[in-house]
Amino acid sequence: MRATTIYGTRDIRVEEVPDASIEDATDVVVRVELACICGSDLWAYRGVAKREGGQRIGHEFLGIVEEVGAEVKTVNVGDRVIAPFVWSDGTCAYCVAGLQTSCRSGGFWGSKGSDGGQGEAVRVPQADGTLVRVPADASPDLLPAFLSLSDVMGTGHHAAIGAGVGPGSTVAVVGDGAVGLCGVLAAKRLGAERIIAMGRHEDRAKIAKLFGATDQVAERGEAAVERIKEMTGGLGASSVLECVGTEQSWETAMGIVRDGGKIGYVGVPHEMKGLPLGKLFGRNINIGGGVAPVRAYLPELLADVLAGRIDPGPVFDRTVSLDDVALGYQAMDERTALKVIVRP
Repeated sequence: MRATTIYGTRDIRVEEVPDASIEDATDVVVRVELACICGSDLWAYRGVAKREGGQRIGHEFLGIVEEVGAEVKTVNVGDRVIAPFVWSDGTCAYCVAGLQTSCRSGGFWGSKGSDGGQGEAVRVPQADGTLVRVPADASPDLLPAFLSLSDVMGTGHHAAIGAGVGPGSTVAVVGDGAVGLCGVLAAKRLGAERIIAMGRHEDRAKIAKLFGATDQVAERGEAAVERIKEMTGGLGASSVLECVGTEQSWETAMGIVRDGGKIGYVGVPHEMKGLPLGKLFGRNINIGGGVAPVRAYLPELLADVLAGRIDPGPVFDRTVSLDDVALGYQAMDERTALKVIVRP
């Protein structure tokens, strides 16, 4: 079978790899219908996050179950399933608590020795605890929305939960990538009254508005902080979603959150010197978030997609074949695409 591999900075290839196959009784094999490229994949693409030459890559996919291990009980051959970006057994203390990202039997797609999502098929360990089945009568038009639930929609939701978003909240979202835009949608879903989307790209601002943003701030740095302070009577936002992970984005988040407010962070940290604990303490700022336990959120978000209450699908603005996956990486790296679907 063919799959995406990475060999170094901006060196993405499609190669023949061993076929995905059942190794343990709790495994299934999923034929990938759709995968996609994540903003976090770009850190490896840019050489910031190191990978071994030839390592598989990609952690967002959905597809059809092709083979089922002897102990699998919740999915059958022919089922369409969504895979969250980690696998988990669903039974350990962490999983029961809704923190599947800490499962001791779990792991991340594309980690050393595992299949990546950007390929023709994937061996899924711990299938019962990992996969979420899509109803057979679900419209194929919803496939992009379902795909978003494998990571970015659940991650945006995690940021909103970490930031304490609820009915009547004033929310500011730092970052206009797919996660930030899904954070806007999540804040709207949770009842936020005012949602300030931050970003300079007009196409992304349109999606933010579609998802429920009430305001758009194009300024950056101190200018952005001052603008949001003006918009909120000098106080700042009660809930801030940090969806980037850089020192600059954190400085902005700290600058725009009001005293006693919450920052929900889901941006993968890079080049961070550490948080200013003195300022956090003195201003009673709460911090929540981290790696999103997408599996915990998948059932409720899937139900809302099926019911037509949310549609995160518009975060995808380009589709490439598996053969052209390197072009998809290039487009996202150069910001000519927001989020790219890969169709094997």
